[in-house]
Formats: sequence, C-alpha cells, structure tokens
Amino acid sequence: MAASLALPQATASAGHRFEFDLIVVGAGIMGSCAAHAAASRGARALLLERFELLHHRGSSHGESRIIRDAYANSRYLPMVRLARRLWADAEAECGYRVLTPAPHLSMGPRSNASLVAAVENAGAEEVDLTLRWGGAFRVPDGWLPAVSEHGGGVLSATKAVAMFQALAVKKGAAVRDNAEVVSIEKGPEGGVVVKTSSGEEFHGAKCVVTVGAWASKLLRSVAGVELPIQPLHTLTLYWRIKPGCERNLTAKAGFPTFSSYGDPPVYGTPSLELPGLIKISCDGGPPCDPDGRDWVSGDREVTERVARWIEESMEDHVEAAGGPVIRQSCMCSMTPDADFVIDFLGGDFGEDVVVGAGFSGHGFKMGPAVGRILAEMAIDGKANTAVEAGVELGHYRINRFDGNPMGNAKDY
Repeated sequence: MAASLALPQATASAGHRFEFDLIVVGAGIMGSCAAHAAASRGARALLLERFELLHHRGSSHGESRIIRDAYANSRYLPMVRLARRLWADAEAECGYRVLTPAPHLSMGPRSNASLVAAVENAGAEEVDLTLRWGGAFRVPDGWLPAVSEHGGGVLSATKAVAMFQALAVKKGAAVRDNAEVVSIEKGPEGGVVVKTSSGEEFHGAKCVVTVGAWASKLLRSVAGVELPIQPLHTLTLYWRIKPGCERNLTAKAGFPTFSSYGDPPVYGTPSLELPGLIKISCDGGPPCDPDGRDWVSGDREVTERVARWIEESMEDHVEAAGGPVIRQSCMCSMTPDADFVIDFLGGDFGEDVVVGAGFSGHGFKMGPAVGRILAEMAIDGKANTAVEAGVELGHYRINRFDGNPMGNAKDY
C-alpha cells in the first residue's frame, strides 16, 4: 500500500476554511474505521499513522480476533450488534470477507457470575461437551459449558484494518504513514493544527485521537490530560494439533471460538489461518512502555499457564509438550474498569478533539461501531448512530475517573 497518498492543496481557494474536515491520528482498527466513516459521508478526512501502515507494534495486527455476543456486561451488547451490521456492510462494499462465522463456547465454574451473565446475555444453551467437537474439551465437574450458535466468529485482523483503509481511500480520504504526531494545537482561526515530527502541519476542523497504547503519552503531552490507561505486553500462541484431530478443530468443521472463565482465563479460536495449528492464549500480561518494550516480558509464565490448561482441558487433541509453535507479541491498553474511553477531550479543545482509547483487549470486534461513533461525535458534536443502536456513551466518559481511580468498576 502506498506510504503516502496525495494530499489536497490548501483549500482556502476551494472555499474551505481548513484543509480537512477531520484529521484522524492513529491508523489501527479504530482510526481506520473512523476515517472510513467520515469519508463515507463526504467529509474530507486525513488518516495519520506514526509507523508504517499495518505495522506489528500496536494492538490491531495479527491473523485473528474473536467476535462474540457472549458478554457479561450488557452495556456492550448494542455495540457488538451494531458492529456486526457494519462489518457486513463493509464486506459487501469491498467484495471480500474478513469475518468467518463460528459458534462461541463459554465455560467455567457455575458460581462465576460473569460467566452466567455472558451465557444469559447471549442466549447460549448448555451443552454436553462429550458429544460436541469430537470430545475436544474436558472440563471439571461443576463447570457450565454453554454455546451461542449465532453472533460469533473470527475476524482476520490485519486484513480487516487494510480493508477499512482501502475503503476510506476509495471514498476520498487521504492516508499518510510514517507521520508521528507530536503536537495537536488549537488553530488560530479555530479548528486544530496537527504537527508531525518531520515538521509537517495539517489544519483540520476536528480531530480524532486513536493511538492505542500511546494514548496516555500523547494526551498528556498535548493537553495535560492524565488518562489511567496501562499498556500490557500480551502474547498470542499457536499450538500444534495432534495427528488425526486436525480436521475436527477447524472453522470449516464448525469448531467454536471459546472463552474459559477459570484460572487461567484462556481463550481460543478454531484452526483457520495456520493449518494444523490452533490459537490458544491467555488474557493479560505484564505492564509495558510502548516505546521501550523488550518483547519477551512474561512470555514464559503465560506460555506455561496456557500449556497447563491445554494438558488439563484439551490433552487428547492439542500438543502442549514442547511449547507453542508460534509466538506473536501484541499490546492491549487497559483502563482500571476495562471499559473504553470514548469522549470529547474537553478543556481548551472543547468538542474539537475526540478520544477513542483504552479498549482493554476486547475492542477490536467493535471497531466499525466505535469508528462511526467517533466520527459522528467529531463532525456533528453528537453520535446519532449510538442513540439509534441503544449504545449509552455515558459509560465511556473521561471524567468517570475524576476522584474515582476505578471508574465504572465501583458499579460492578
């Protein structure tokens, strides 16, 4: 993909006050979806990326992400449903698929309130695991295994980001990579001025900031705003399927995505992107500095925890001895309550800058919904799509942390 697409000339001559109606900083899934949403409604959009497009340094790369409606917190259900519709719309627009449907298996102790809520919210049905998927799963007595047959699937992550970037360009957006934003300032005639480390300046009416693990650093620098977002170094692991079991564990055979609510909190996807291998990983990881990662912290501990889970739960189907075949590093940006930040930056910027951050390891699936909401908030000052879909944005305000470092967690 081109590293730099032609940018418009200074648009005062075209009767416009600014070069762009919207400047989006950060071209992961959220920023790419926001740029696409803006361009789709005819706005002059610019998408800026600090690194090369589709890089592996942030949170939106890789082969797969789970999409599911088995959510313990019901506030996310309207956003997931909106996102599914927008994923389908984007696939229809581009002409290829990035989402492979699959059932979702939730399992864990019956006493786990989050599991019970997720099962109820998804309308999942309890199943006998000895009769499903060749008996691939073995769970302890007293566990609840439940399957939601609809609403789940596997998203091809990097391919999905590329899709939204391509669609944004098709709609007229400009995309620029290797453009590290170092300053966002109020413009002399209103709007914002976005400056990069190379000395370039871009003038826009509004700005959306979606820089993932760099959100706290950038917002502290440009606005003095302290967001309690902690980047974590996470690990994606692929394990070898035992001979003779390869076909049964594939998406084509109907094998599910799955979440285990035990200890460790394991999740996985059917064998899809790498034949003969299955992705099984563990939530969480050690804190990290996105500008100073050693790329290996916590890897041994996470790998050993997942290997023990495999030996206890999928021993007859997945090979844990010898460790995973492939390890891939990633980051997730955690808020104290694991809820998103979707809000106007406020202060001197008022409603001219909108922030999307802190997606806490579960935001990718909702990228198209979040992107549209961010674009509407920036351009219109409100998000009608959120209202129509039943998404209550009050839960995602920045000020929920004022005098309350745990944010929404106090309500759980």
